[in-house]
Order: sequence, then C-alpha cells, then structure tokens
Amino acid sequence: MPSADGVGLGIGHLTDGASDIGARDAGLLNAALPTPLYHQVYLILRERIQSGVYADGETLPGEQELARAFDVSRITVKRALNELAANNLVSRHRGRGTIVSTGGVIPLVSGSFETLISSLRSMGLTTEVELLEVADEPANALVVSRLKLEPGATVQRAVRLRKLQGEPFSYLTTFVPADIAARYPIDELRTTPLLTLLERAGAEAVEAEQWITAGAASPTVSACLDVPSGSPVLKIERIMIGADGRPVQMIVGHYRPDRFQYHMTSRRKSGAEGWT
Repeated sequence: MPSADGVGLGIGHLTDGASDIGARDAGLLNAALPTPLYHQVYLILRERIQSGVYADGETLPGEQELARAFDVSRITVKRALNELAANNLVSRHRGRGTIVSTGGVIPLVSGSFETLISSLRSMGLTTEVELLEVADEPANALVVSRLKLEPGATVQRAVRLRKLQGEPFSYLTTFVPADIAARYPIDELRTTPLLTLLERAGAEAVEAEQWITAGAASPTVSACLDVPSGSPVLKIERIMIGADGRPVQMIVGHYRPDRFQYHMTSRRKSGAEGWT
C-alpha cells in the first residue's frame, strides 16, 4: 500500500533476501533532520498502524528485523517501539513480541462544505486548543487583500495548536481586524472557540470562502504536528465573512492528513452540464 509520500508502507515479514524493501524503509529516514532517528521510526510505524497497514492484534516485525529494514541500531528501534507503547498504539510482551492495539488510534476528524460553520463549531467544542502565540501586528499584503483592509492596518495574529485526545492534528494561524479583536479578552483564546468570540464581539461569521491545497510541513509545523519535516500536510486558507459582508477573520490551517479529511457531496443540476 503506498504512503502519502509515494513510498511503500508495508515491510511485511522481511527476510534476508528482501533487501530492496529494507533499503526503501531506510530511505525514509534522514539523519540530517533535528528529529531523532528513533522518533522518525516511531512516526513511520505510527502512520502504518493508523492507516491499517498493521491491523489490530497483529504482531509487528521484531526489533532485529526492523533494525535491518531501517538500517538503524536495535536500540533505536527499541526506543521507537517503547514510544508506540507509551502512546497506547502497541503492547509489548516478552516472548510474544510487539502487538498492535488500535484502541489507542486517534479518530479522524471530518468536515464538510455543506455544514462548514457547524463543523467548525463542533471542532472547537470537542478538541483541545493550545495558544502558542498572539500579538497585534501590521497586516501583510495578503492579509490586507483577504480581509479588505487599508494598507498598514493592524490585525491580531494568533497561532494555535488543536489536539484531539492529546494528539495534535492542526496548526492554525488566524488574523482578525484589530477593532474586532479588541472586543474579546486575549485569555479567552485559550478556552473559547474563536467563532464564539467573534459572535460575542458582534462579528458573527455567516459565510466562508476557502482555498484548499497540499503543502509540505515546515520545520515549525512539523515540530508542532509531530510529523517529519517536509511531509505532506493539508493546507486550508479560509476567510470568514459577517452578515454585513465584511471579512472578520482569515485563518491559515495546516492539518495532518492522517487526522483530518474534508468531505463534500455534489449533485448535478437537472438538464445542466454543471454540478452544485
């Protein structure tokens, strides 16, 4: 089964003759990255468990087998497996090996275009938010354009990390016009969904426009989302618009593709070539 980076996921039950598979796994690691090799192995194995390559109750390849596959020391593999166990993704048994336990798998967060606002509210209520930074600053050219501001206008820039069951799934940077941001306490960004704060500030969002693209995780994003640097992430840029037509928020979100998906349905108009 291919992974998001196009590299084969399954190492199966390796033999000494399966050098091509082992070399392919070794090529997934990058010693030049600041992320330790054991944690890189952990991330790869975690993705395989969460994607179903290794099923619930399945025994993972042994430490020596994985060490050959990834071309690392057995101690490195041991630390990776211990980290999987610490996150309840596997259980380790002397004489039986390391067994997958999908009870620790974090559920996939799903949103839709049809219920965008309610989906966002739901995420805000059911996920944990960590406020990483917040400051007032001059809006750059893109933010000025998106929020329809005067050049040099001030916005509140906030960076938040969303988690589900303690596992990070989105890195969010929001921009709110300063006059709107001044109507709610900064401390409430730690505990209250921003859509709720906007509503309380008299700037309720009733419409959204967004752009969805694929991107590569920067070192900062990768560290916060706990994914390898440069790995694929889902990037969503969204503009929230008030009842008077004024943009009230711009948000740029980076999402782990194994933890978030967007869902939409289309219906063909009767007698028309287009789809709604």
